Amino acid sequence: MTIRVLLAEDMNMVRGALLALLALEPDIDVVAEVASGDDILPAALAQLPDVAVLDIDLPGINGLTAAGLLREQLPSCRCLMLTSLGRPGNLRRAMAAHVAGFILKDAPPEILADAIRGVAAGRRVVDPQLALAAWDSAECPLTTREAEVLRLTEKGAEPTEIATRLFLSPGTVRNYLTTAVTKLNARNRIDAIRIARDAGWL
Repeated sequence: MTIRVLLAEDMNMVRGALLALLALEPDIDVVAEVASGDDILPAALAQLPDVAVLDIDLPGINGLTAAGLLREQLPSCRCLMLTSLGRPGNLRRAMAAHVAGFILKDAPPEILADAIRGVAAGRRVVDPQLALAAWDSAECPLTTREAEVLRLTEKGAEPTEIATRLFLSPGTVRNYLTTAVTKLNARNRIDAIRIARDAGWL
């Protein structure tokens, strides 16, 4: 049986290399390729892939958000996340989003094909070193709202803008930022964003 695959990767050279590698596999057929997170769900609904291979960091919505949408609207499609950054926090977020697999982009080529086959067969496939790191790593101390406020701050949004987008008061947004800085033992907001980003919590 041929496994139908959707591939989402924003870097053209990387996407081209992955397509070339998967073209060598007789049982894998890439039926859609996209460069933006916003294009994942429409392409998946049009092509009905068995497996979606998604980069975590994409323009538009990120890979994990897209995986959640696929789970809701196309549950027959299982998601395999790719990342160049082996942050334990990313794996925790991926597992929370109920993705079926998580591997690093620098894994040997045969690992990707085997991971796609495993995910298509209903198994969970996780890079073993990353799984060990996630097991040993600390839980994210931030609430969902604190992480969301930090994420928007990282993109350059001011507290008043964040307040409008999240239907909060500017004072509440500032309180969330102060709490996040304190929880992360950071010097300031920029340092808090760096700490949270390095840990894979954003």
